[in-house]
Amino acid sequence: MTRSPSATARPSHAEGRAVARTATPPRGGNGAGTVRRTVLPGGLRVVTEALPTVRSVTFGIWAHVGSRDETPSLGGATHYLEHLLFKGTARRSALDISAALDAVGGEMNAFTAKEYTCYYARVLDSDLPLAVDVVCDMLTGSLIRSEDVDAERGVVLEEIAMTEDDPGDCVHDVFARTLFGDTPLGRPVLGTVETVEGLTRDRVARFYRRHYDPTRLVVAAAGNLDHEDVVRQVGAAFERTGALRDTGAVPQAPRGGTRRLTTAGRVDLVRRRTEQAHVVLGMPGVARTDERRWALGVLNAALGGGMSSRLFQEVREKRGLAYAVYSHTSGYADCGLFGVYAGCRPGQVHDVLAICREELAKVAEHGLPEEEVRRAIGQLAGSTVLGLEDTGALMHRIGKSELCWGQQLSVDDLLARISAVTPDDVRAVAADVLGRRPSLAVIGPLTDKQAARLDDAVA
Repeated sequence: MTRSPSATARPSHAEGRAVARTATPPRGGNGAGTVRRTVLPGGLRVVTEALPTVRSVTFGIWAHVGSRDETPSLGGATHYLEHLLFKGTARRSALDISAALDAVGGEMNAFTAKEYTCYYARVLDSDLPLAVDVVCDMLTGSLIRSEDVDAERGVVLEEIAMTEDDPGDCVHDVFARTLFGDTPLGRPVLGTVETVEGLTRDRVARFYRRHYDPTRLVVAAAGNLDHEDVVRQVGAAFERTGALRDTGAVPQAPRGGTRRLTTAGRVDLVRRRTEQAHVVLGMPGVARTDERRWALGVLNAALGGGMSSRLFQEVREKRGLAYAVYSHTSGYADCGLFGVYAGCRPGQVHDVLAICREELAKVAEHGLPEEEVRRAIGQLAGSTVLGLEDTGALMHRIGKSELCWGQQLSVDDLLARISAVTPDDVRAVAADVLGRRPSLAVIGPLTDKQAARLDDAVA
């Protein structure tokens, strides 16, 4: 969900006492800050990165629940709930929530992914107590009223329609379905019109109580802050609603099994009257905990991560067949994907796919020369550091690291892992990942003759 900038009203400086169950000594952050971790009595984890040279703070709460935790009939419930937590608590109306942050020039937003959800606010350092109070109040005190569920349903349905109207976005949902089939990872994060229309207040509220337990939440903050102050403020906010008490929530089941359900050689064509044909060609990748992810990241950068990448040069620069062409990777708890996207004229689809298949096959068989590996390492290392130049990116990094990996790697550690990748590492992961038979998703106005030839691209 994307929201207009908002923030919180005047800071509330009321603080309660929060006794830390465990506290981790300072650990390396991005070279300028210090990452610290505290676990509150109810199991809530708080991680912060202090950056004394800035005047802002980004405060976020990560929930270890995403669309892959939904049953088929609950499709879209995680995202729907994300919307509803902005609709009001016992202390604040929806207007109060947005007006509070607007009043101090702050920004507030949230997003839902396949395996997690995040709510965050970016404010001046002096307004951090306000951001903590408002975001924590939303997460722990949401009313989820029937009238709000009914009103927000239309908003969510409009968001689904908006995604459907953007074929360059929608094709990635089609590809997920193509690769993962009728599994939670293969279903859209937003759900469908049918599943969203079937969600009731009671079903969403039960989903909320089941998954928004302190043991499944991570609080992350980065900027000009004091770790102990953040811990006290968060503890006070959660204690105000009794959210640190044992809720008796059912332990989260391990995520797994999708690896065995991925498909190969499947083609999904969605005919639509668009000016371009949008294609994603791809195959299973590696899980987010797989040590080969570093080599796959370097491979991705070399194949389709920049203007000097093979796909960009071959498809766009040399032949002018597409404006946008790139590769991408996603890693989940038990599996992953590697994909190549291109948008081109419908009559050029087969030429573009043939070039992409040829380049993938070359690298799968021969790997990459050392010069390309070094260049890709430099690109990946540089983009990693440049992408962490604001408090929002830092909050995202430490929050996701705690939630998904349970550890914090400093930027120096990240750069060391990337720099340690060798041409042999890239060759091995390329042979494994790119050597698999791909699947294909296409959205566009293809003729019957053009559609009949799509199977050749995955043969």
